[in-house]
Amino acid sequence: MEKETTIYGIRSIIEAISSEKTIDKVFIQKGLRGELFQELEKLLRQEGINNSYVPIEKLNRLARGRNHQGAVAHISPVEFHSLDDIVLDSFEQGKPPLFLILDQLSDVRNFGAIVRTAECTGVSAIIIQKKGGAPINGDTIKTSAGAIFKMPICKVDHIKDAVFYMQSSGIKVIAATEKAERLIFDISFNEPCAIIMGSEGKGINPSVLKLVDEQAKLPILGDIASLNVSVACGAFLYEATRQRI
Repeated sequence: MEKETTIYGIRSIIEAISSEKTIDKVFIQKGLRGELFQELEKLLRQEGINNSYVPIEKLNRLARGRNHQGAVAHISPVEFHSLDDIVLDSFEQGKPPLFLILDQLSDVRNFGAIVRTAECTGVSAIIIQKKGGAPINGDTIKTSAGAIFKMPICKVDHIKDAVFYMQSSGIKVIAATEKAERLIFDISFNEPCAIIMGSEGKGINPSVLKLVDEQAKLPILGDIASLNVSVACGAFLYEATRQRI
C-alpha cells in the first residue's frame, strides 16, 4: 500500500498534481528554496492541497532511504466526492439523509473506526476539512475494514462551509458536545440531519458550535468526563439508527 500511495521528490509531486491525482497531504522540508519549490508551493495553494513544513529528519523517516529531494506526498487511495452532488443524490434515495461532519479529527485509527461505523449505520457521506484532519492511509483503510472504499467522503475548505450548505439544503445540523444542555435522547434524528464530531483534543471549534441547530451530549455516569471520539460517534449514529427504524 505504501509504495502505491507515496510520492518522493518535488518534480514527481508536481507531475502527480498536474495529472489530477488525489493528493492527501504534502510534506515539505523547512527552509527549502528554488524555482521548482516555488512552483510546487504555488500549485499547492491553487489546488488547496493540505501541506506542512517539517524538519528533514521527518522526511527521511517518511522516505525510508529513498531520495525525497525535500518533499514527500501521500496520494489518497480514495476519490473524493462533490458535496453538492452527494446532497442532491441523498435526497433522491427516498429516505431522510444522515451526514457525518468531522471537525479536524486527527487520529487515523479513530477516523477509520468512525468510517466503519458510519457505513454500518447507513450514513450518506462523511464531510471533512481539506486541511488539518487525519490523512487517509493504510492505517485508515485497515481500521475501517475496507469501509473507506464504500463510504462517500467529501472535502470542504472549512467546516463552516459544510454547516452553511447543509442548513441551506434543509438539513438540520447537530453538534455532539459535552457542553450541551440536552441529552442525545431528547433530539430527533428522523428528519434530514448532519452530526458534527469534534477533534480528539479540542472538540468542535467554538465558532462552528455557534452555527449549529442543535447540541446534544451523551450521559456520563462515571468519573471520566469524556469518551473516545469514535466510541461517542458510534453512540450518536446508533441512536439515529434506533430512531429511524
